[in-house]
Amino acid sequence: MKTPPMFLPAVEENPQPGPYADMIRMMQAGGEYSKIWHMFAFKPEATNHLARFTQEILREPAPLTPGMRELIAAFTSARNHCPF
Repeated sequence: MKTPPMFLPAVEENPQPGPYADMIRMMQAGGEYSKIWHMFAFKPEATNHLARFTQEILREPAPLTPGMRELIAAFTSARNHCPF
């Protein structure tokens, strides 16, 4: 199933060269994927802090395992009707 277009076509259609744009091309070949990656590809310098924050929250040592933290994130996304 093909992923529907974003609400921000200028963002989706103008990725900056780099790893996020490369990743999007690979995911597009596979079909459905999360559109948040277009924001990362459009303005990578503005989203680097978000990528670092996400990795630290989900992967750094903490009382909950990384798997449990991802499960909580997936559950929250599902409750908000947001694909994870």
